[in-house]
Amino acid sequence: MSYLEYTIKWTPTGLRKVLYVNWALVLLLISVAGVGFLMLYSVAGGDVGRWAEPQMKRFVFGLAVMFAIGFVPIWFWRNMAGLFYVISVGLLLGVEFFGEVGMGAQRWIDLGFMRLQPSELTKITLIMALAAYYDWLDISKVSRPFWVLVPVALILVPAGLTLIQPDLGTALLLMAGGAVTMFLAGVHWLYYLVVGAGGVGTVTAVFVSRGQDWQLLKDYQYRRIDTFLNPESDPLGAGYHITQSKIALGSGGWTGRGFLEGTQSRLNFLPEKHTDFIFTSLAEEFGFVGAASLLALYVAIIVVAVASATRNQDRFGALVTWGVAATFFFFFALNMSMVMGLAPVVGVPLPLVSYGGSAMLILMVGFGLVQSAHIHRARSK
Repeated sequence: MSYLEYTIKWTPTGLRKVLYVNWALVLLLISVAGVGFLMLYSVAGGDVGRWAEPQMKRFVFGLAVMFAIGFVPIWFWRNMAGLFYVISVGLLLGVEFFGEVGMGAQRWIDLGFMRLQPSELTKITLIMALAAYYDWLDISKVSRPFWVLVPVALILVPAGLTLIQPDLGTALLLMAGGAVTMFLAGVHWLYYLVVGAGGVGTVTAVFVSRGQDWQLLKDYQYRRIDTFLNPESDPLGAGYHITQSKIALGSGGWTGRGFLEGTQSRLNFLPEKHTDFIFTSLAEEFGFVGAASLLALYVAIIVVAVASATRNQDRFGALVTWGVAATFFFFFALNMSMVMGLAPVVGVPLPLVSYGGSAMLILMVGFGLVQSAHIHRARSK
């Protein structure tokens, strides 16, 4: 018996949970958040109180929430998954009736002490609901048509409510995270082939419907598609965001202009420099090396989470961990693709780096579930 095993064996249960915490994941999350604090300080022109300090307070609170959730047994979250899903869908419905409008979209509910974006909460509650469903469902029924339709409905309801806010980016993340969770639960790949074919048909219908009475997207969403396909066609109008983003990315070179020396952000050429486009500020100041380093931290978080999931014999805990890891991946992959011109601009923040409260808190809730699954997984005696 090793010294660590001996220590754990004779440690009280409460303290033993501290030893079982996935500390590698905690350190990686702190490292990524630290990059965010640094960049928020920089894009504010050296003003720590404007964006960096509030973000630090939110992250500390988020860490506390993560530990609090992590120390609660995973079976409790399994039992609460259905209720949390219903509450989140109810909040999405509430947005339609008394939600607040911001930047042309109705996505927030004012709770007094904070503005909550229910669609962010749904990213986690949807994964919980799907994991609980597949934990309950007999493995032999996973790919049968009727039992596939149930999780599809669970995904489409919140995705549809999010899409009409309108919030295309979050709706895509909900569907992507849900689809990955279903696949990892054992749903046959032929279903995905059918959905892929349907996706091609949907994209075709989106373009055909433009200008018709039955137009499927908002005008601004079509403009985003036009900008994605040819941003140089309107560099001072609809293509301004992505054009300036590419300039900032390219000007950073290999090692960047230097900390606090990013001209695109300091001179306010770069829009949304503290939220959606903060990655371009990082690339301008620290170059390819800095951007690749952040990407490496993100990949390390995914690897640590996946390693925990593969060693977890509890089906619910493993699926929740996989689902949170997948959602986290789509988060940063879509944001980076967006600011590099590889995907349409859909308003997805860079996780733990972009300024914002709801997205960061919900991510920490998700990683709290990952910690709960890790801490309470079965271990050999």
